[in-house]
Amino acid sequence: MLSADKLQRINELAKKAKTQGLTEAEQQERQALRQEYLQIFRGHMLDQLKSMTIVDDKGNDVTPDKLKLLKQQGSILN
Repeated sequence: MLSADKLQRINELAKKAKTQGLTEAEQQERQALRQEYLQIFRGHMLDQLKSMTIVDDKGNDVTPDKLKLLKQQGSILN
C-alpha cells in the first residue's frame, strides 16, 4: 500500500488545487503520486481476482477462461 506520507501529500495537493491552484511542479508531483497509487491499487485488485473462483447455483465452476488463464500464467488481464 502507498505510505501514509504519500497519501497525506496527495490530499494536501488536492486541497491546495481546489483553493489556491498548483504550480507546474506540484501538478507533476500530484500526477506521479496518482500514478503510483493507481499502480498499487490495480496490483491489489489483480491479486484479488487471481484468488477468485466463480461457481453457479449448482456448484459448477463457471470462472471465465480469461481469469483461469490469468491464474495459470500470472499475467495481467488484457
